[in-house]
Amino acid sequence: MKLYVLAKNVVGFVAVMAIISIGSPALKNRDAIVTTEFIFDEAPFPSCHASTIAETKTGLVAAWFGGTRERNPDVGIWVARRDKITWSKPFEIANGLQPDGKRYPCWNPVLFQVERGPLLLFYKVGPSPSEWWGMLTTSTDGGVSWSKPRRLPDGILGPVKNKPVALDDGSLLCGSSTEDAGWRVHMESTTDLGVTWRKSEPLNDRAQFGAIQPTVLVHRSGAIQILCRSRQKRITESWSTDGGKTWSAMKATSLPNSSAGIDAVTLKDGRALLVYNHTERARSPLNIAVSSDGKTWKAALVLEAEPGEYSYPAVIETGDGLVHVTYTWKRARIKHVVIDPAKLALRDMPDGRWPD
Repeated sequence: MKLYVLAKNVVGFVAVMAIISIGSPALKNRDAIVTTEFIFDEAPFPSCHASTIAETKTGLVAAWFGGTRERNPDVGIWVARRDKITWSKPFEIANGLQPDGKRYPCWNPVLFQVERGPLLLFYKVGPSPSEWWGMLTTSTDGGVSWSKPRRLPDGILGPVKNKPVALDDGSLLCGSSTEDAGWRVHMESTTDLGVTWRKSEPLNDRAQFGAIQPTVLVHRSGAIQILCRSRQKRITESWSTDGGKTWSAMKATSLPNSSAGIDAVTLKDGRALLVYNHTERARSPLNIAVSSDGKTWKAALVLEAEPGEYSYPAVIETGDGLVHVTYTWKRARIKHVVIDPAKLALRDMPDGRWPD
């Protein structure tokens, strides 16, 4: 049994060896970890956050926002591409500079590769999450070059943190949310790659749940489930059985949430895989849970267990069946972990408690 680690420098290698030496729970499923690496070791920005990842015909593409610090006007959207060997150097593809010379920070990029279509990159621009607006840029060459960014229609943000899902009717269903009048979740959909949109009413009662940033799962039954970040110390959920037209009342799951971003993916084998912080108070540990029905979740893996911030994960399954997770590593770098989901040994979580 071996842990295959892609360490790009001595610091990264020492960190992995330290985890091994103390017997971290992160390695209880070590056979499932294929590689772990930082997307970059050095960058022209001191702080970064909110990564996203997609698979294109030419390799992986990741994006995040980076700058002096979150909310600073110099924060832009940065991209790196990975071939079979390594990641490219990060390069900035968008910023918040306005025609009048005013510059605002950028936020929460979201990548999505359209089948037989362009690579989409949604992001937000504005002074704060309560005032931002949606933007979209596209690439037809796997993230090498990008179109001139365009603003989405008024009132439309696009996917606010997590990737859309493509439905059978050809539409992209996007989990979105607003923060200008409390935390409220809604859904947006587009049938023409972001030109025209439909928008649902809010899905949560603000008096019961303050929820944002839904991630979308499509189950084998055809039911659609969203899981959301909340202020109520629990991941919340809502379900649709009519293709996203109507939704059930939002309710709490058994899984904890420290008001931190989450992401999930429906695997080819039908299971749901969720990446989240299994805690009510912090942004460590960073965990993976798996479910066969979206209701009963089992512990699968601890990606990070040391003190610090390990947050805002993004997760996809690539064509080879491997799972790729990117996440914020101490606000200084973006980490990339590759997992073989077939090798995850699952453990029960009675009452949502992570097993020892």
